[in-house]
Amino acid sequence: MVKIVDVARLAGVSSATVSRVLNNVPTVDQSLAERVRSAADELAYRPNGVARNLRRQRTDVWALIISDIENPFFTAVARGVEDVAREHGFSVLLCNSDENRGKEDRYLQVAEQEQVAGVIISPNMRGSDVARLVDASIPVVTIDRTVRKPVDSVTVQSRRGARGATQHLFDSGWRRPACITGPDYAQTAEDRLQGYLDAIARAPRRMTQGLVRHTDFQEAGAVAAAASLLDVPDPPDAFFVANATMTLGVLQELAERGLKPGRDVGLVAFDDAPWARLTDPALTVVAQPTHEIGATAGHLLTERITGSARKRARHIVLSTELIVRESSLRHR
Repeated sequence: MVKIVDVARLAGVSSATVSRVLNNVPTVDQSLAERVRSAADELAYRPNGVARNLRRQRTDVWALIISDIENPFFTAVARGVEDVAREHGFSVLLCNSDENRGKEDRYLQVAEQEQVAGVIISPNMRGSDVARLVDASIPVVTIDRTVRKPVDSVTVQSRRGARGATQHLFDSGWRRPACITGPDYAQTAEDRLQGYLDAIARAPRRMTQGLVRHTDFQEAGAVAAAASLLDVPDPPDAFFVANATMTLGVLQELAERGLKPGRDVGLVAFDDAPWARLTDPALTVVAQPTHEIGATAGHLLTERITGSARKRARHIVLSTELIVRESSLRHR
């Protein structure tokens, strides 16, 4: 069996240097690291993972806990996380909490018991308790939402993106935009609602007083929300919808009533789902940098694991982009 000392002898370095390279310690000189990896490949060296984990009390696995695996936003985020993890020699265990606090708590418990190297989590809508991980000195990074504990986070400018989307509807000639958002206890739902209300406040009062519906972040709830808005005496002539999954419900209700986006109503969605450009007409969206969110979280976690991050929690806020397509442009 090939041992670390054999790799060290071939590479012309110490066994300690080999160990640091194989454990992805970033302070090792790049030329030395390349010699070590080349020697390890030549000798077909395979580290004893069980023994190494017993020494380090950590695995080479990250736990990625997301709140809705069916949401394409999280699929793209997961790819960003996985790309960075692989680059630094880690594997990713994907966990889907379904916005269920019980499931999420179970995954957090497993992450602690298995001594994962770190956790990236999309907190549930009511707020996640990551205290057990913090107490166990397991690095944590949150995405999409934040938690009360002082841990690193990656979010986007949801409020600004929603404000720009609603203002775009006004600029495109729509006069009475409505907002369909998530539950009022969900941070992202409230941020996007506040952005909508910011734009409403800037508009002349004669244009609109604002029409808002809260529902879950699911398709069925959005169908009911859109129906209730369209049934009021003075219905909206446009919609800002706070995520892509709910937008499918709005599109379903519009189709049921024979209303076409861009002709009869304006429509902007938060999130650029893979199908958004394929609808008829193509859907205007507030695009989040999904891969960048995941990759940034991965880099923050790597720095925590290697000890190269500053002590104070870091909060990275990324920009969104309004992508204008036909659904929001007024055509008569």
